[in-house]
Amino acid sequence: MEKQRLGVNIDHVATVRNARGGAYPDPQRAAKIAEEAGADGITAHLREDRRHITDADIEALMDTLSVPLNFEMAATDEMQAIALRHRPHAVCIVPEKREERTTEGGLEVAREENRLAHFIAPLREAGCRVSIFIAADRSQIEAAARIGAEVVELHTGAYCDAHSEGRFDARDRELAALTEMAGFAHSLGLEVHAGHGLAYDTVKPIAALPEVMELNIGHFLIGEAIFRGLGPAITEMRRLMVEARSS
Repeated sequence: MEKQRLGVNIDHVATVRNARGGAYPDPQRAAKIAEEAGADGITAHLREDRRHITDADIEALMDTLSVPLNFEMAATDEMQAIALRHRPHAVCIVPEKREERTTEGGLEVAREENRLAHFIAPLREAGCRVSIFIAADRSQIEAAARIGAEVVELHTGAYCDAHSEGRFDARDRELAALTEMAGFAHSLGLEVHAGHGLAYDTVKPIAALPEVMELNIGHFLIGEAIFRGLGPAITEMRRLMVEARSS
C-alpha cells in the first residue's frame, strides 16, 4: 500500500495559550516540532469565534511551514476570503456551530449541494485542494463528488466514541461503515482521508484501510504531549500507522 500521510492538528496548543492570554505555548513552535517528528502536514481550524487558532497564527504558519497547511474552515464568506488571500495547499470545509465544544459531525453536503458547489469553485481556481469533512454516508459522498471536491475526510468520531465507551458492537458497525464508504469514495475518484478522535487504541483499524491516504489527528496528540512530549507522541502514532499499513 502507498505510504499514508499524517497531518497533525495544532488547534489545542492555541487553546492552552488562549486560556491565559499571551504568546505561550506557541502553535508555530508546535508545528515545527511536528514537522521534525515526521508530520506530513499541519492542520489548523480558524473558527468563527477564534476560540483557538487566530488569524495571526494562520499568517505565521503560511510564512514558515515547509510542509503543507490544511486550513479547516466553515463555508462562510469570511473564511473563503481568508483562504483566497493565503491560498493554503488544502482547505477542508467543516460544519461549525458556536455552541459546540468540537466539530460534532460531518458537513451536510447533499442538502446544500448548489451553494457548496459555488462556494468551493473559487478555492479550486486559486489552486487550493478542496476537502469536505463528512460522515461515512453514501449520499454525502456522492454529493461531495458532484460539487467538485477532490478529497473527502471521513468523520471517525462515532467510531472512536463507541470504542472508548465500551460499546463494541456499535464500534464495529461504525468501522464497517467507514470501511465500505472509504472504498465507495475511492471508486468515485475521490481521495480519502479520515480523522476526529483517533488515539493509539483506535488508529490501527483506520490506518489499515487501503483507500485512506491521510489521517488528521490533533487533540489526542496534544494531550499525550503533556506526558511524553509532542515529538515522541507523534513518532508513536506514526509507528502504529506504519505497523497497521504493513500488516
